[in-house]
Amino acid sequence: MAKYDNDIVSASTPRMGNAVTRWIGETILKLIGWKITGELPNEKKLIIIGAPHTSNWDFVLAMSCMLAVGLRFSWMMKKEAFIWPFGALWKKLGGVPIDRSKKTDLTTQMADWFKENDNVWLGITPEGTRSKVERYKKGYLRMAYAAQVPVFIIGLNGPTKEVVLDKVVKLTYDTEKDNRLIKAYVDKHFIGINPENG
Repeated sequence: MAKYDNDIVSASTPRMGNAVTRWIGETILKLIGWKITGELPNEKKLIIIGAPHTSNWDFVLAMSCMLAVGLRFSWMMKKEAFIWPFGALWKKLGGVPIDRSKKTDLTTQMADWFKENDNVWLGITPEGTRSKVERYKKGYLRMAYAAQVPVFIIGLNGPTKEVVLDKVVKLTYDTEKDNRLIKAYVDKHFIGINPENG
């Protein structure tokens, strides 16, 4: 089994893969010189925010870490992308089809998704772009409030080449305050792969 199995995961971590997929994830991380530090929280449901999001490499890192740890996290994608032959693959990799034509908004759709599933983590990049932003989009907080799930920060630190499994945020349920505090925390502790975009 991969070394990350016992070091990082908790009893509630949603799992996927096997020894082979974990070896693949670890090998990719080793080849590009990155490592994972920290621990995953013992939560059955949560929203992960990965930040700062400054490069296309962020996706490669996220997928490699997911494989190395054996973590299953989900991510949103418009339902139109779930067509044959890719639909089954996206779902297997954690994709959640989003229907933007539905009367129910995205927050309600994801709150319902959390309610319908027992052990799920949803990954979001709060910037919504790879460019520099003054503030994060607030959708991740609206979803967390509506679904009554915690927010967990995973930071990318370019200078040290670390993916840091950092901390669960203590939410105040004041959207402006929580968003400001989370952005300030990430800015203080992490520098992305392309710092000029962070």
